[in-house]
Amino acid sequence: MEPSVTPPHSSAPPHAADPLRACVHCGLCLEECPTYKLTGDENNSPRGRLLLWRAESEGRLPPDSWTDFYTDECVGCLACASSCPANVPYEAILKQARSTRVAAGRTRVRWPVALAARAVRIPRLFNAALLPLRLLRRLDLRPHPLIFPGKPAVAQSTADYARIMMARHRPTGPMVAFLTGCLMEALFREINFATVRVLIENNVRVLVPAGQGCCGALHEHTGLPGHKELAAQNHAAFAGIQVDRVVSNSAGCGLALSQSLTGTPVQDVLGFLSEIGVKPRTRQPTNHRIFVDLPCHLVHGQRASISESILDACGVPWEYAPNAHDCCGSGGVYNLNKPANARAILAGKAAFLDQLPETVSPILATSNHVCMMQWQTARSFIRHPFEVRHVIQLLDPEAAW
Repeated sequence: MEPSVTPPHSSAPPHAADPLRACVHCGLCLEECPTYKLTGDENNSPRGRLLLWRAESEGRLPPDSWTDFYTDECVGCLACASSCPANVPYEAILKQARSTRVAAGRTRVRWPVALAARAVRIPRLFNAALLPLRLLRRLDLRPHPLIFPGKPAVAQSTADYARIMMARHRPTGPMVAFLTGCLMEALFREINFATVRVLIENNVRVLVPAGQGCCGALHEHTGLPGHKELAAQNHAAFAGIQVDRVVSNSAGCGLALSQSLTGTPVQDVLGFLSEIGVKPRTRQPTNHRIFVDLPCHLVHGQRASISESILDACGVPWEYAPNAHDCCGSGGVYNLNKPANARAILAGKAAFLDQLPETVSPILATSNHVCMMQWQTARSFIRHPFEVRHVIQLLDPEAAW
């Protein structure tokens, strides 16, 4: 049975004048918060952080290193937002808190992250910079524990590939505009290619708009400037196009784009395929079993899920992973900034893999490339061999596994 997606508890708006006053301190967020569950520290919970931010904003607490520490400790998974009866706009408050601290020099962003945030503003530069990593992955070499296996095209872009596939197959159904993403396109574009193939096989016309760029999620996660400029760039690229949907194959990117794009609705590609119906895969009997983990920014951000009809179409026995709704610890770049926390959060979720029979060959499937990277790191402490895949890859007619 599919885990439920918790809707907002009320349509009433939170305190518009001062969102920090919207929290009623009920504590329902505590058991949903990964850092509170990890530490048992009230300050390391959503309502604890809200109290610190409010005290600081009202002048009752001076700028304090502990407030900065607990701000940085937040994964940003938004599970608290799904459980909040007062509809506290926690995501917006967290973004503001982080950007304010970065601007004031109270939080220092690690230089590789800051460099990446600058580079993604120029997609050609970012794609060129990561070409060596694409080549290494193509050769089945992975220089970092976060990089999962795959064989991306080294030179051909998703836009070029989509044009070739459209001309070859000439689908006649609905048309979508595809957000290719920055890291997804620069390093994991085999997932983009699989997305194009699955859409076209299901008679969907695919357009990759020119001029699109990074969704800005990296900047929002870190508090770095630049999100507004990227949002404007994507609005110009997508807003005037006559398509049925704008689709994304990354839960975090889809959420960020949906918050900056008006007009054409933005939808996760798996949700779109679920609506139109997807051709099922037919496979020979296998010892593979799919365990599905649900990205936080899909469930708690977009208030969506991965439907049973999509998972049934993969043609392999599947089930939701234990605690599928819980955060894996990726949190955008959280696993880079807080690796010990991220590992501890993932360890609790991944423990089930070591309890599987040796005859089972598990595939951990999700729909966010950053979550895939985080799950890949579990290889350092999980003994049972497993694969990490995007769900769209399991629907790919060219997938060989």
